[in-house]
Amino acid sequence: MEEHSHTPADIKARLTGTSRFFYLRDLVYGGIDGAITTFAIVAGVQGAGLATSVILILGAANIVADGFSMAAGNYSATKADLDDRKRIIEVEKRHIRDHRSGELEELRQILEMRGLSGQTLVDATDLIAKDTEKWIGFMLTDEYGLSSEEPRPFRAALATFFAFLLAGSVPLLPFVFALDTAFNVSIIATALTFFFIGTAKSRWSSAKWWYSGLETLLIGSTAASVAYLIGTLFHP
Repeated sequence: MEEHSHTPADIKARLTGTSRFFYLRDLVYGGIDGAITTFAIVAGVQGAGLATSVILILGAANIVADGFSMAAGNYSATKADLDDRKRIIEVEKRHIRDHRSGELEELRQILEMRGLSGQTLVDATDLIAKDTEKWIGFMLTDEYGLSSEEPRPFRAALATFFAFLLAGSVPLLPFVFALDTAFNVSIIATALTFFFIGTAKSRWSSAKWWYSGLETLLIGSTAASVAYLIGTLFHP
């Protein structure tokens, strides 16, 4: 099965549109952290032998406060990337204006490293240099190694918070519904959440779905086990 279509229209839409997976990192990051931190609270409180009400209070507080904190941190980090990108754009604009010959040489050498030579190299350099915006965009990716897509801090923060809220609620639900074996159900539900996140992110990697799922499950289980063991140290 092909990953995507190769018709002229589909190619143009794919190359000029926003990537559907631009917020994959934010979703995975928020989901894993939400499940880990909330279940760590559940496991720690359970290990200490405290009341179910403590699990619900601390768990709910974690989902809201820690989720917001993560979203705010991701917003700030993404905003810093955006600000740096804008700074570089202004630098390139100034260099193109004041040191055009040097910038043309940079462009030529980059294209040469890409395999162009002779008259083709000359023509490509001249063609790109005719459009300052496209020229700067080319330098952002090839000189500075930045993404071709501009970071969007608010959307990145929303993706992180949404994933944190969704995955972080899973360990608490058995206690919300007051199930007789709430902790056991929470363990199974959280483990399945880790595994699902891992298998989902394998869609955009070369790793096998089961390997990615088990890897994420191992990471989450390790964190949860540590929290439970620490909690048992305070059991009366």
